[in-house]
Amino acid sequence: MRGQRVGYIRVSTFDQNPERQLENVKLDRVFTDKASGKTTRRPELEAMLAFVRDSDTVVIHSMDRLARNLDDLRRIVQGLTKLGVRIEFAKEGLTFTGEDSPMANLMLSVMGAFAEFERSLLRERQREGIALAKKRGAYRGRKKSLPQEQVDELHRRVAAGEAKAKLAREFGVSRETVYEYLRDV
Repeated sequence: MRGQRVGYIRVSTFDQNPERQLENVKLDRVFTDKASGKTTRRPELEAMLAFVRDSDTVVIHSMDRLARNLDDLRRIVQGLTKLGVRIEFAKEGLTFTGEDSPMANLMLSVMGAFAEFERSLLRERQREGIALAKKRGAYRGRKKSLPQEQVDELHRRVAAGEAKAKLAREFGVSRETVYEYLRDV
């Protein structure tokens, strides 16, 4: 019995092009997340995991599109292969079936570790670039979530005893953002 070929695509931002990841790959169904890989709450990944069955094949552009760290990568791959699902990573040219040799398991760990290492180097270079831009005065940080009038209103209403969670919902920001504005007095 031949199962379905299911694609999983993840792009980090809404302006990235998801089609390039698995173009020219024949698939029966595709699940696409537009979310950071660092978050474990990816609705299309969860939907794909619930959808696939024994004898299906999941095709993913590369390991870093599935998981950002080695633990998550191994957990997802092992969970799928235990269900009888085959996993293909197009960029790395690797396939995992659950009947993998010790060498295949080593390759999963090594390639996953390299992807995690590459991500940490990228973040380090990003931090260094931001620090240099700040020194030059070229970095202003992220745009503020609330205009100053709303920040002033937020301070007044918290001082009057209104619940911070209620105000966060009303202003359309997280509770942590409310607390950040309250700390920046």
